[in-house]
Amino acid sequence: MEIGVPNESKDQEFRVGLSPSSVRVLRENGHAIFVETQAGSGAGFTDDEYKNAGAEIVATPEAAWNRELVVKVKEPLTSEYKFLQKGQVLFTYLHLAADRKLTEHLIDCGTCAIAYETVEQPGVNKLPLLSPMSIIAGRLSVQFGARFLERQQGGRGVLLGGVPGVKAGKIVILGGGVVGTEAAKIAVGMGATVQILDVNVERLSYLETLFGSRVELLYSNSAHIEAAIKQADLLIGAVLIPGRRAPILVSRELVKQMHPGSVIVDVAVDQGGCVETLHVTSHTNPVYVEEGVVHYGVPNMPGAVPWTATQALNNSTLPYVVQLANLGIKALDVNPTLAKGLNVQNHRLVHPAVQEVFPDLVN
Repeated sequence: MEIGVPNESKDQEFRVGLSPSSVRVLRENGHAIFVETQAGSGAGFTDDEYKNAGAEIVATPEAAWNRELVVKVKEPLTSEYKFLQKGQVLFTYLHLAADRKLTEHLIDCGTCAIAYETVEQPGVNKLPLLSPMSIIAGRLSVQFGARFLERQQGGRGVLLGGVPGVKAGKIVILGGGVVGTEAAKIAVGMGATVQILDVNVERLSYLETLFGSRVELLYSNSAHIEAAIKQADLLIGAVLIPGRRAPILVSRELVKQMHPGSVIVDVAVDQGGCVETLHVTSHTNPVYVEEGVVHYGVPNMPGAVPWTATQALNNSTLPYVVQLANLGIKALDVNPTLAKGLNVQNHRLVHPAVQEVFPDLVN
């Protein structure tokens, strides 16, 4: 099979769909890989490394996109819609619940679109291709939050770890899944005061075994959210409902009651976000101030650490890429985990969660 690896077009997105080591595995399986020149440079991979692994370096986006299987990291931007075609398989993060325009175009053009974030192991509710980036985003959320709490960055000037004689900063995490857990690990390591709110009591019990008394664990309801957020120096949105738009848990009125100069980092922004006042930003312009609070809404946070993130992503995606390359679309019949990732096929929106978001697009 011919596999294309184009450059990522999203603002400061330096990850790449396939690393040289992944290309080598695919070549050993008899496939031809076409990598757009400089596609891996942001992650530290040269064109020569791809050539040595067996790839052909192509000079234009068209030459990478015009293949049976296209492997990316982030969803196609409007400028890339022209490359999508009927019969092509696209394997990447899509987050369609937050992007009606892309959803409509994928339906119209006939591309078979498989989303990393909805590949799911049946019966165990595990998302193997979302998990590695969730780990990275969770850890980065505290790192970025600490940075934008600095006065020079517009924050209120709080050191999250505090110092002897001065209390530590308070971090409130909405959601105790992978993102929330990883954020809490970093926050605890920094010496911050940490609260996690979640609706899953079993998950809260697990987190207690993990953190003990170092983290306050609360059942997530409107009263607990309101009380916690009013005292937060850093609020991290870590809510995930697979395939669906994130629910709004923090209203504008509640944001108004936060400390001036406090910071919100909403990792759920790629699924629409869980804070009413938050909208998508970029690595170039990551924050804005609204209601006196610093808002960070970058949807591709792991793109800030592309050397780490590309390898972590490839470690998880490669077995599925190999299966798609070897079997084509029949891989969906063989692998039920991969089949869960199918979002659009034959001009139809097929993923149940995305169908619930856009019922008028279901035919």
